Amino acid sequence: MRKAGFTVMAAGAALLALSTGVVSRSAESASPAGANWSSFGGDDKEQHYSPLAQIREQNVGKLGLAWSYDVDSFDSYTQPLAVDGVIYFAVGLSVVHAVDARTGKLLWQYDPDVASQPEAKWRMRAGWGTRGIAYKDGTIFTATREGRLIAIDAGTGKPRWSVKTLDEAEGGYITGPPWVAGDKVVIGFGGADYSPTRGYVTAYDIKTGKKAWRWYVVPGDPAKGFENKAMEAAAKTWSGQWWKWGGGGSVWHAMAYDAKYDRIYIGTGNGFPWNIKIRSPGGGDNLYLSSIVALDVKTGEYVWHYQVNPENSHDWNDAMDIELADVMIGGRMRSVLLHAPKNGFFYAIDRETGKFIQAGEFARQNWAKRIDPVTGRPEINPEAQYPDGKPFMMYPFPNGAHGIQAMSFSPKTGYSYIPVMEGGRVFVDPANVKGWTYKPGMMVNTGLGAPPANLVPPAATSKLVAYDVANNRIAWSVPQPGVFNGGTLATAGNLVFQGTNDGMFNAFSATTGRKLWSWPAQNGILSAPISYSVGGRQYVSVITGFRSSFANSPNWDYRQQQRRLLTFTIGGARKLPRVDPVDEPIQDDPAFVVDADKAKVGAGIYNSSCIICHGSGMVAGGAAPDLRKSGVPLDAETFRSVVHDGALMSRGMGAFAQLSDAELEGLRHYIRQRARETAPKGK
Repeated sequence: MRKAGFTVMAAGAALLALSTGVVSRSAESASPAGANWSSFGGDDKEQHYSPLAQIREQNVGKLGLAWSYDVDSFDSYTQPLAVDGVIYFAVGLSVVHAVDARTGKLLWQYDPDVASQPEAKWRMRAGWGTRGIAYKDGTIFTATREGRLIAIDAGTGKPRWSVKTLDEAEGGYITGPPWVAGDKVVIGFGGADYSPTRGYVTAYDIKTGKKAWRWYVVPGDPAKGFENKAMEAAAKTWSGQWWKWGGGGSVWHAMAYDAKYDRIYIGTGNGFPWNIKIRSPGGGDNLYLSSIVALDVKTGEYVWHYQVNPENSHDWNDAMDIELADVMIGGRMRSVLLHAPKNGFFYAIDRETGKFIQAGEFARQNWAKRIDPVTGRPEINPEAQYPDGKPFMMYPFPNGAHGIQAMSFSPKTGYSYIPVMEGGRVFVDPANVKGWTYKPGMMVNTGLGAPPANLVPPAATSKLVAYDVANNRIAWSVPQPGVFNGGTLATAGNLVFQGTNDGMFNAFSATTGRKLWSWPAQNGILSAPISYSVGGRQYVSVITGFRSSFANSPNWDYRQQQRRLLTFTIGGARKLPRVDPVDEPIQDDPAFVVDADKAKVGAGIYNSSCIICHGSGMVAGGAAPDLRKSGVPLDAETFRSVVHDGALMSRGMGAFAQLSDAELEGLRHYIRQRARETAPKGK
């Protein structure tokens, strides 16, 4: 990829296309229904649904590859947009691409050069690559890891304006997409697992980038006063000196704009730290953590909220899809907000009032005995709060019954299609719960203790679930490979498209779940597909790429992944080049003598930070290189340049300048120790 900025030659091609009429820039309203995919979820409803039906159950077997575009990035867990014959997408460090939607030819590319920004050295220590972008009136909006929100001309790829939005979030970072709400673009951020964070969202004028308003998720220090009545009310649900920890509640992904009421709905995050006994030792609901909050788009003022998980003492958050629909429930048509967060319950909320309508289980869970059908408040299982130091094997695990992979909703079937995970995790207090201290340096700070050695959860599983919204029940489900699978797309052709971690791109019957078509994509897929039309022809596009904190089968090697944008249509006949993965050997230096004490120091650092990208047990799952197979840790100077100084920031590796020489050496010893422990016998 180019380093900073805009690819001029590609821009020239784009402008030539404009002048010759190859690429249309007509207003969105002039396009046929479903021709464009202009929002993260397709349109303002955010349903991940396409009304196009040219590709349908009866002919999906004739679907084939129209074209592919190789993506040069360390991370491609992202979703594209398609507007007036152009596909836009961002990968890795928010490098934005525009390609011709019929041919896959690159029109332009814009690189915001995140790695050169001084604050990126610490803001890149956590988080994944970008998950998406936004579009409105000829402008692409992207957010960068280190905190800029940038508006880009959709025709030329040149930036129009740029603002810094993490001015009040020192430990924050951005991986989620911006969200357009009327004449404003709204952005949140992540980071409430790592450092004291007070979550907020900020709205900017889409034309000028001028800040319109900011809304905080949790209350600050009462001694300094409250920004509004919503924060004053929220403070009554907290205890202790929560503001010293920031509180959490970062809005790191899902939002939705409701044009009917001119509101934006935000999904708020977990608390910092997770453990309420530390964060809010006297208990309390801790508003507005783990909630859906409605804000007035014009003013940013609070309208209503529904708290999904009061007294949140886990990693529950509501960053998962917020989808809007009109559904017949209880004999009358309701304007509802649909939501399937981590906790395993599927919610329908009244969009006008924020009142709870119904909730039902879509996955295994044991944290709640039930959701009260009148109040909508969960009856929490007391054991789930791991009282008096007693460990609790909780379902779902922190990855959630539904993670960040998009669900979809079909107005034709009335079903939501959810990529579901079922796994458990042991929750227990740390030994020093009353004297717990924050560990700076972008290390994970959960406030949890190490689980007892005899409590090991069984292997997690996954499935695709069709949830019947009107009847509040599972309609059908099909088992899937591994744990992490891709987001879903529902279409009017009675199809559900989804990529899976075994490298297949699939189409299922929306009514029965029967698999109708499958195509080998040569890579695991986490992104959600989109559908659009150009010249009266329907296409389906998906970006391949896989990452996990756990090893998978097959295990997609970070360096060998075939990250691509794939586009399909009826009659497509292109083929991908053959790929022969290489089983790379574990590296070692026989002269390196492992010091057990140094390795113990390294284990503490690895398991509190490095594990998220480089893998549990140091067996990588595609998010980053497998350190056992890397030569970098074998040389102290090279290792320091990468880990401490940030030599590979352009490939997504942050700079951990807070690590001392002794800690860096400890990591090297732990890496060698694990490499030898996991090496095949006889080698």
